[in-house]
Amino acid sequence: MKPQASSQPRRAAAAAFIGTMIEWYDFYIYATAAALVFGALFFPSDDKLFSTMAAFGTFAVGFFARPLGGIIFGHIGDRIGRKKSLIITLLMMGVVTVCIGLLPTYAQIGVAAPVLLILLRIVQGIAVGGEWGGAVLMAGEHAPKGRRNFFASFAQLGSPAGLILSLLAFSAVTRLPEADLMSWGWRLPFLASSLLLIVGLAIRLGVNESPEFLASRELASKSTRKEQAPVMEVLRTAWRPLLLCIGANTLGIAGVYFTNTFMIAYTTQQLELPRSLILECLFVVAIIQFCIQPLAAWVAEKIGATRFLCLMSLLAMASPYPMFVLVSSGQAPLIILGIALAVVCMASFYAVIAGYVSGMFETRVRYTAISLAYQICGAVAGGLTPLIGTMLAHKFAGQWWPLAVFYSLIAATSLICVLSLARRHASAERVELANA
Repeated sequence: MKPQASSQPRRAAAAAFIGTMIEWYDFYIYATAAALVFGALFFPSDDKLFSTMAAFGTFAVGFFARPLGGIIFGHIGDRIGRKKSLIITLLMMGVVTVCIGLLPTYAQIGVAAPVLLILLRIVQGIAVGGEWGGAVLMAGEHAPKGRRNFFASFAQLGSPAGLILSLLAFSAVTRLPEADLMSWGWRLPFLASSLLLIVGLAIRLGVNESPEFLASRELASKSTRKEQAPVMEVLRTAWRPLLLCIGANTLGIAGVYFTNTFMIAYTTQQLELPRSLILECLFVVAIIQFCIQPLAAWVAEKIGATRFLCLMSLLAMASPYPMFVLVSSGQAPLIILGIALAVVCMASFYAVIAGYVSGMFETRVRYTAISLAYQICGAVAGGLTPLIGTMLAHKFAGQWWPLAVFYSLIAATSLICVLSLARRHASAERVELANA
């Protein structure tokens, strides 16, 4: 028996939150392991910089696979159904994460270990590439009229929740003796994903298909127009807003990997702070992010999404300068305050941008379009951010200002693209009113 329609908006929002929390837990434990242990385990070298860069390289590989996932699962989601696509992505992600936890290291099987790690990372990237767009749409397309941005923000809330779980898992295992951590302790967070997978599937199976998708398919069945593959239609008819949406997502994607993944490597290697200290600080910041995102979505609903996104972008441009000053102190309260200043601006932007960009495309190609926008941005901005940050930190050793400028440029990119999208959307609305 299907759930009552009146409860579907809440069910869809909850399913988007829980499902993406599990997906991002899987993704973040890989990111944390890449910063802490994968260099030594899979890319051993006398040069620590080389090992770290190689580990972050495999992290980037997953991002480059994400646009392929967006195309594959965008096609499934736009033509067959949002729900079916999301079930497949969740299964893929859970199984691959467990396989990473069982993977032999370089010391055990030689060069086959990093090769297998990269292959599994590619599959993980494909799964995440299809996950995000579907979760945003299932929540947003079930939303009451006029509340798409707020309900879609619950899919974004899964990111800090997944980060909290991943940091809890790694905070626990990093307390083990070094030998135990490097031999078997690092595997436990990956193996725990099997339990989360069961929970996620149970919740997602209880949500009906998107009503907007069903209405769109019914109209398509009555039309005599020959349908193109969604990706081809997006590239042919909506490439301009696609490019702008790629740029608009930059702060929400690159920002999170700067303030989390890169900052772990920066503080432990450049500032030589204990791993447990930075993980504990990031855990507190993740809780702050989790609390701020629903509030940000609510405020944006009141003052207007465009105005809110522009304000957060401007604040984000200024935020890295006090962040680095405070983090350089090495004191936990100041580290938390510094990272939180940047994360509050970034997370507030991230909470709202998903629903904002989804409104730029028609229903029949929406899954493919927003997935491409998010995942291409992820491949470029998200995948390269830790690498660029590591190179800048190495080249300008002892100086944080180049890193702060880099972060400001990330925020400026989103600001420019949001303003361009707003002008484009307003022009389109004026044309529609004139033709009405």
